[in-house]
Amino acid sequence: MPERFNIRPADGVWVVRAGGAVLGETAHALELTEPDGQPMIYFPQEDVAMAFLDTSDDRSDCLYRGTTQHYHIIAKSGPIRNAAQSYPDPRPGFERIRDHIAFLPGLVTLERV
Repeated sequence: MPERFNIRPADGVWVVRAGGAVLGETAHALELTEPDGQPMIYFPQEDVAMAFLDTSDDRSDCLYRGTTQHYHIIAKSGPIRNAAQSYPDPRPGFERIRDHIAFLPGLVTLERV
């Protein structure tokens, strides 16, 4: 993993909400930081209500992390497009985020409780 990235356990219990529903709650989140960006909180998939997520056909490639799988959130008000992402096959150094999902700030509400 390049030195500018850091993956560590996120302190506390984290909750993600969208469209009035709680999508996930975990005490086992990971925080991925890099100097130029805001930290991303990754929830273990087992702590996310996957029934609210629909796999997107969109993909993107990160030079460091690997190919991103995007998800739409199925909300009562309609889908929230590409609001979550995961790395099913992360590149070396990022293996800890395998089987985790990050939700994009601004599209969901993330809070530490």
